Amino acid sequence: MHDAALTYLARYSATRATLARTLTKRVDRWAREAEGGEDVAQAAAAARQMVRAVVDKLAASGMVNDTAFAEVRARRLTRTGRSRRATAAHLASRGVDAESVRAALPENVEEEFAAAVAFTRRRRFGAFRKSDIDADGRRRELAAMARAGFAHGAAKRALGLSPDEAEAVLAALRQS
Repeated sequence: MHDAALTYLARYSATRATLARTLTKRVDRWAREAEGGEDVAQAAAAARQMVRAVVDKLAASGMVNDTAFAEVRARRLTRTGRSRRATAAHLASRGVDAESVRAALPENVEEEFAAAVAFTRRRRFGAFRKSDIDADGRRRELAAMARAGFAHGAAKRALGLSPDEAEAVLAALRQS
């Protein structure tokens, strides 16, 4: 079990919950494929108990660190144009506790604005649009940004940038 966990961690970054879920799935898959009835069921139950011990041991050694995972993932998601709300939801789905999520999320309003600009680049909105749009198109862009979790002020400001201003904001975001 410990070797399986190390193999997984060598390939992926993980939280305690993700690692436990992965190892439990591995035990369940083994139990389905194995033959032996009651003996297999008992061995699978013992292996599921061992999962928690292995995860605790790796967390104690520092190989699994939910706080570090949250900080790195939050920075990456911000650079790719995810809002604070979307990033918080993503981290929660990975099993990061609420306190670590709050600590990892940027409090800076300018970082949220920069993420909104990155979102406009990814979706080809605002300064990255190929052609002019009418008022309905602008409303659709604002609605898409609202669904992505951006505040109205940040979305409106990001859509109003010139191409040079938008590139400068993205360059600053990459440097941070």
